Amino acid sequence: MRQNIFSGAPWEDSVGYCRAVRIENRVEVSGTTSIMHGEVFMPYDHYNQTKRIYEIIFDALQKAGALPEHIVRVRIFVVDIGYWEDVARAHSEMIGNCRPAMSMIGAAGLIDPALVVEIEVTAIMS
Repeated sequence: MRQNIFSGAPWEDSVGYCRAVRIENRVEVSGTTSIMHGEVFMPYDHYNQTKRIYEIIFDALQKAGALPEHIVRVRIFVVDIGYWEDVARAHSEMIGNCRPAMSMIGAAGLIDPALVVEIEVTAIMS
């Protein structure tokens, strides 16, 4: 059984992806940035973009029938790794006691220069 979860972003059709895919008890959430209504939310702000990204991810998980505590793997891409502490603080505040496996990777850039963080997650429901 496959369930595609769409966010309504205009790029889903033109690029050919969806926000998340659920297969059985596993949910994979695509790389997510802080785009809201076609605009970058809090340009160049690592902390607030990270928090907004998790809100978008949690919404996708909910649509797939999963909860934030089902997250087992997180990959965070940060344009300026010097801001890793801001990203880590926001991550910790949003993820709570879930404590998934995690990578934080310095990235050369994202699709818009004002975007400074992108996150993808894997969730497994028991």
